[in-house]
Amino acid sequence: MNFTSDNWAGVHPAIADNLSRHAAGVARAYGESDLDKRIEAKFNELFEREVAVFFVGTGTAANSLVLAALNRPGGVVFCHSEAHIIKDECGAPEWFTGGARLQPVPGPAGKINPARLIRELGHFRPDFIHAGQPMAVSITQATEVGTVYQPNEIETIAEICRGKGIPLHMDGARMANALAGSGMSPADMTWKSGVDALSFGGTKNGCWCAEAMVFFDPSAAKDLQYIRKRAAQLFSKTRFIAAQFEAYLQDDLWLCLAESANEKAASIARILHADARCRLAWETEANEVFVVVQESLANTWIRQGLGCYKWPAPEDIADDLAKDEIILRLVTSFATSDDEIRNFESLVKGEA
Repeated sequence: MNFTSDNWAGVHPAIADNLSRHAAGVARAYGESDLDKRIEAKFNELFEREVAVFFVGTGTAANSLVLAALNRPGGVVFCHSEAHIIKDECGAPEWFTGGARLQPVPGPAGKINPARLIRELGHFRPDFIHAGQPMAVSITQATEVGTVYQPNEIETIAEICRGKGIPLHMDGARMANALAGSGMSPADMTWKSGVDALSFGGTKNGCWCAEAMVFFDPSAAKDLQYIRKRAAQLFSKTRFIAAQFEAYLQDDLWLCLAESANEKAASIARILHADARCRLAWETEANEVFVVVQESLANTWIRQGLGCYKWPAPEDIADDLAKDEIILRLVTSFATSDDEIRNFESLVKGEA
């Protein structure tokens, strides 16, 4: 029962097979192969418009280099106070932007509060150079607590960005999970809602090492090829990232994998919701489940074989926890099995 992270899962067989299929022979390097170009064109189809797409190896690289391309002198990026870029990327966005600051904005359920965003942006006046200048807003989809921004919520934030003349970036490491079962298209969730740049993740959802930076206005990404090269993220054999995306996007495999993970997470949430000793910290909307339990019970489950993370309580619910309570994060993946869900239910019911 390993629900520690979707990063712990392996590679989907279709993606592994496609890597092997492309292993033989030779092809132009540094993103110039026929396969690279074909998959770049596939992203145009996926998003229903011409986009600029650049492959990289990690989500941290995707986020950091997108922000580097959007940077301004004295730049400030506004993001949720629990966002991955501010909590879990070891200063990489600041490093690759050459010193841009990340300004946290609070909000319930992992989502930026628009009123607080307006207030924070108001602290940066054009006539006061000492504070720096806004350069972007970044939202995470799905959020760090497993919730999902709806199109109207994205549109509200995008309108604020347009009023300040700054772009909106989406960290889409789990975008597939946010989309699965929603009825929305990738275009609906991104540029049609006002997103300007996207970090498109595949690694958490069945790929080996496949992330992409997507700009919905290609002219805004004119320097990104140089930024990527300087950051040592221009792989010589980028065709093997393209090969992963080829299989990942074929016949909507990416959405099928995410939907499976989401369904398993929903099962976990139902099991926990039925137990009077537990309460969900947030509604489960993607493939992450956060549950409030007594630490002694959590430790018992962990000793009995539950793989999970003890999660720091975000500010918006920290005061709701009793002294002996903690939050556990359980994450499902495309590889999560029915047996794991059954074993987890037995564990919670004390039958393990």
